[in-house]
Amino acid sequence: MKSRFALLVVGAFALLPAHAFAGEVKIIANSTVKATQISADELKKVFLLQTHFLKDGTYVEPVLRQSGTAHEAFLKEFIDLNDEALRTYYGTQVFTGKASMPRSFRSDTEYVAYIAKTKGAIGYVSMEAATEGVKTLEVMPLANRTERVLLRRVEPIYPKALQPLHLSGTVRLEVTISAKGAVEKIRVLGGNPFMAESAVSAVQQWVYSAGRSRTTVNATIAFDPR
Repeated sequence: MKSRFALLVVGAFALLPAHAFAGEVKIIANSTVKATQISADELKKVFLLQTHFLKDGTYVEPVLRQSGTAHEAFLKEFIDLNDEALRTYYGTQVFTGKASMPRSFRSDTEYVAYIAKTKGAIGYVSMEAATEGVKTLEVMPLANRTERVLLRRVEPIYPKALQPLHLSGTVRLEVTISAKGAVEKIRVLGGNPFMAESAVSAVQQWVYSAGRSRTTVNATIAFDPR
């Protein structure tokens, strides 16, 4: 009877939503980071390499763990990506020259030591980890959990019929994304109609992060004859 009860308890915990495990990690930073708080939105943008500055103008450098429960909990709670999807996203950013790969460490000791000595460094550890030499930041609630991250972007092919004209232009699209991240439907909102087919063909191959439900976003595709 006791073993059956134990299994029921374990099963109940397995069905808890991700936010039920909030608080498994704490955010740490180098002492040069002036902030004592960071919004979950800011934290996500920093670790997605979308910015290197907090709202107060402080420079920050994201630092990763290579694996472990703290790493998994951080990604689930704040980034909405698993490790494989995050690595794919980073690879795209590095390949396109938009960012450099963040430093990563396997052990808590090396990880905390690096953040303690590196100006602007920011990272995450388990609640039990020793954090001597670094400061802990309070994370404010996430304002928007529906943002979908573009993991794979395919650039459009410039239409051959327009090449002699050397025209620049844009196409505005409404993109419907499935819960799994695939592009389900595209609607042309405006722009150069002669570039629309190429724009739609490219965006159909895009892949977004998984979400809780279907999402609709707008995208503007630019064409440059050069």
